Amino acid sequence: MNKLKHLSGKGLTPSKPPPPPPPPAAAASPTHSRNATINRLSSQGAHRDVLVAFSSMRIDRVPPDPHTFPSVLKACAHLGLYPLGLSFHQCLIVHGFASDAYIASSLITFYAKFEQVRSAGKAFDLMPVRSVVPWTAIIGCYSKAGDLDASFNLLNDMRHEGVEPSSVTLLEVLAGDLELTRVQSLHCCALVYGFGSDVVLLNSFLNTYGKCGSIDDAKALLELMDQRDIVSWNTLVAAYARIGNFEEVMQLLTRMKDEGVEPGQQTLGSLLSAIAARGDLYLGKLVHGQILRARLEVDAHVASILVIMYLKCGNSDGAFRTFDLAPDKDVVLWTALISGLVQNNNADKALLVFKSMLESGETPSTDTIACTLAACAHMGSYSFGTSIHGYVLRQRIPVELAAQNSLVTMYAKCNHVVQSRAVFDNLEKKNLVSWNAIIVGYAQKGQLSEVFTMFHAMREALQLPDPITIVSLLQACALVGALHQGKWVHSFVLRSCFGQCIEVETALVDMYAKCGDLDNARKCFDRMSQHDLVSWGTIIGGYGSHGKGETALKMYSEFLHRGFQPNDVIFLSILSACSHTGLVNQGLSLFKSMTEDYGIVPRLEHRTCIVDLLSRAGRVYEAYAFYKNTFPRPSFHALGILIDACRVSFDVELSEIIAGEMSILEPIDAGCYVQLAHSYASLNRWDNVGESWAQMRSLGLKKLPGWSYIELFGKVTTFFKDHVSHPQFEELVWLLKNLELGNEKEGLQFKSCK
Repeated sequence: MNKLKHLSGKGLTPSKPPPPPPPPAAAASPTHSRNATINRLSSQGAHRDVLVAFSSMRIDRVPPDPHTFPSVLKACAHLGLYPLGLSFHQCLIVHGFASDAYIASSLITFYAKFEQVRSAGKAFDLMPVRSVVPWTAIIGCYSKAGDLDASFNLLNDMRHEGVEPSSVTLLEVLAGDLELTRVQSLHCCALVYGFGSDVVLLNSFLNTYGKCGSIDDAKALLELMDQRDIVSWNTLVAAYARIGNFEEVMQLLTRMKDEGVEPGQQTLGSLLSAIAARGDLYLGKLVHGQILRARLEVDAHVASILVIMYLKCGNSDGAFRTFDLAPDKDVVLWTALISGLVQNNNADKALLVFKSMLESGETPSTDTIACTLAACAHMGSYSFGTSIHGYVLRQRIPVELAAQNSLVTMYAKCNHVVQSRAVFDNLEKKNLVSWNAIIVGYAQKGQLSEVFTMFHAMREALQLPDPITIVSLLQACALVGALHQGKWVHSFVLRSCFGQCIEVETALVDMYAKCGDLDNARKCFDRMSQHDLVSWGTIIGGYGSHGKGETALKMYSEFLHRGFQPNDVIFLSILSACSHTGLVNQGLSLFKSMTEDYGIVPRLEHRTCIVDLLSRAGRVYEAYAFYKNTFPRPSFHALGILIDACRVSFDVELSEIIAGEMSILEPIDAGCYVQLAHSYASLNRWDNVGESWAQMRSLGLKKLPGWSYIELFGKVTTFFKDHVSHPQFEELVWLLKNLELGNEKEGLQFKSCK
């Protein structure tokens, strides 16, 4: 409303509605005074004070008039007080003010704020006389609600009734997501009604042409404008930056300077945002240099954009330098740095920045908390995550759903799914991210029953799943080998039309492969609409893990034939396949190809695969030589593979050398000490066996006994060696004895549990 009053003084609204009937003379003076106070508070954005002033007005029995309620309704809209606004609407009806043009417009704007388009339409329909103001309000209501057909129909109805649209009316229509043809028709309408020189309206057309992708029309409009302000230039610069035409952007910046218009912070800010999205570090540094040469003030807003740009380009040093040089660091700048570091896999640095933020006295926002909890989840830092949770509770920081979802994820990633579920259950509102967070948490723990319980609860809550949900279900099935449940998920995928999502298709291949159903894994792979490196790595690894190395090599050859370039993950899959199948020469050839043909630096996992490959083939000395020559640092796992191979080949001399190297490493895994003790036992070095057990006990390490599990009806039941703690242990023993007796009658040998 204030905007409309401001523009009407410039002749942009052709007429005003008839003034409302004057209130009684006795109440005119105090009502006018209170209205002035309420309007002043509203213009200052003090909406709570507006409601307090109105309440005081009613307590003092000062009657309101039509000029009182627009500011009051505006306050309700800004504060989200829908029920209170409804009560004011009732009050307006009682006082007979509801048909006033400005009040009806305020009602329409109020209902539009809460997406109550039907109520806004009723308020408009009940007006006896409609001026340009309510017409503009109702058109804007439908336009912002996305009903562009209705907004255009109303614009035509308005013109047929003889009410000329103002520039504000056209601005309201342009607020929607318009097609090019409609933008062009509105442009013609603006010229017909004499708005061809209205800079504000023309800037809006510039922006809309750019969003429609008609960049040539936007540039032509700029050339035709009699007057251009900084917004005009900024709008076209942003349009070219969005499509990545930075050559044209630089030409526009040069023209701006030639015409005496210095690029401002908003100009360069929008340009930097586009550069960040593109990840062009060179161009980003060039624009940063322009900012420094022009001696523009790098405030917290521009510094935040620069930090985001540097981090999206992978340059954390540039981000830190920009951050350190910023004179005023607000919460947005701190959050930008923390968020960018987390996205660049620098979660440890993000936590240090958060600590510095607290020490500086800056209060974190809910976005800051969400990003910091994401860093804790990334690192698996349970202690840091719980301390942040405690800090939020102690400081009574209001956190939005995004931060609460991060809390659910943090506890789940730190293997504390019970706490994760407790946070989830206490959420007042749950969105798709909330459900996915708890489902992923259970899936990572292999708790299949809970995964499907939460999935069914999600559907009962009428929350539609997305590909992340489906991938989590399939990963849970793959983890425990639940083929039956995996097939159910597959059928759900087909019914729900998720079949064209490459992530879901790859997860199906992985699930079938890990459940041992290679035929269905291959069928799912062949039916995929497209393949990427992950899907190829999944099917190659699936064949390799099941001892089908020759098939894995054929798939790798087909992978190369289709023009794909292998990465380190693909090579790890195919090397592992060669190791499991004993394809020594092929594996060595692939390892050589990885470094010489594709320039990929082997990781520790690739080198360990070669050690395993040679050891399985009985070439232990060659494997040991490879280990000594290529490993940058000692690896207990690789030495364990070698000493097992020595035990198989009865090579005592090499076993003693490797056992000595293993004892020096002092591992922190109980399994390593057990393996070392067994190695010494095979050499009859019983003193060293005792030392290994003693060292393990001194470190408080315990070896998990051998165990197995079965999955039945979604529930995983584990069985440990020599344990009698299972609640159905006696029934199991009884059943096994009966089986033993039955087998003896059939002449079969069967070994029962004792």
